[in-house]
Amino acid sequence: MTRGLPLVAGFLAVALAWPSAASAQLRVVTEVDTTLVTVGDRVTLTVRVEHGADETIAWPDSLDLSPFEVLAARLEPMRAEGDRAVSGAVFSLTAFELGALEIPSFGIAVLRPDGTREEAETDRFGVEVVSVGTEQSGDIHEIRGPLSIPVSAARVALWGLLFMLLGAALLVAWRKWRERHRPEERPTPGPPPRPAHEVALEALNRLEVSSMLEQGRVKEYHIEASEIVRRYVEVRYRVPALEMTTWEVLDGLERAGVDAGHRRALRDFLDPCDMVKFAKVRPLADGSRAVVALGRAFVVASVPVAPGGARPAGEGAGAEAAPARAGGDDV
Repeated sequence: MTRGLPLVAGFLAVALAWPSAASAQLRVVTEVDTTLVTVGDRVTLTVRVEHGADETIAWPDSLDLSPFEVLAARLEPMRAEGDRAVSGAVFSLTAFELGALEIPSFGIAVLRPDGTREEAETDRFGVEVVSVGTEQSGDIHEIRGPLSIPVSAARVALWGLLFMLLGAALLVAWRKWRERHRPEERPTPGPPPRPAHEVALEALNRLEVSSMLEQGRVKEYHIEASEIVRRYVEVRYRVPALEMTTWEVLDGLERAGVDAGHRRALRDFLDPCDMVKFAKVRPLADGSRAVVALGRAFVVASVPVAPGGARPAGEGAGAEAAPARAGGDDV
């Protein structure tokens, strides 16, 4: 995962800043779950922002916390308390360097109804990263000398190696001779590959009628739905969606010139899938099926139009049953 994980407004939160003279209600609190980890372990950074109920938080477009890498980010629901509100987020970080490292600060902006904004800066945290598997005693052992191989065993190994090399050379020569004397065969053309939208719609239909939800496999259900649509995006738009985060996929589609409406439809589908995968949200069965309907709606809407304005066969499968957005069944 590259550093500087791209994030968009609404999915990332911000850390510590005390009230300024312009906005006495602004207060940002940051916590880490530990300050001593082994290399590769995770550090959880929790951020909560107290602000006016009529104010909004402008999250940074990208976040670079080097030498730490951002593995995941989860947005907490905003809580309203009278004329105040609390927004929060949880970041999962890791580091692959040893020693006393520092989680750097980064800036945020608070937007007021009158159009003015206030800038805030987070505090820094020190984290000690130690090696894995070090001995507590710290004793240094003597270097052992090389093991001696009996002369007889060495000779047997040498002759065995020579026979292996000779056999490999004979095998290569025989294969080349066979290729030169093999009669030419014309390849038999196979059937053309199926359209990507047909494959995706068929997989979504199978998932929708499966028994995964009845078995309580809600997270696996959403991961499978996400992978089906991401495979379709890879074939349809040549964007490696299976190897990207949601926001990297959307950025890649924007760079490829994909219609903004199609990008919004994909985001409406991937966001609830990510909430189940990373935030451990467990929607009801109807909400889970509504997510599959969102994926079907995106696939149907993004099917390429054939010359003459006609859409390819198979586009209409499930189109009438696909709603614009998932219903309010999430919990």
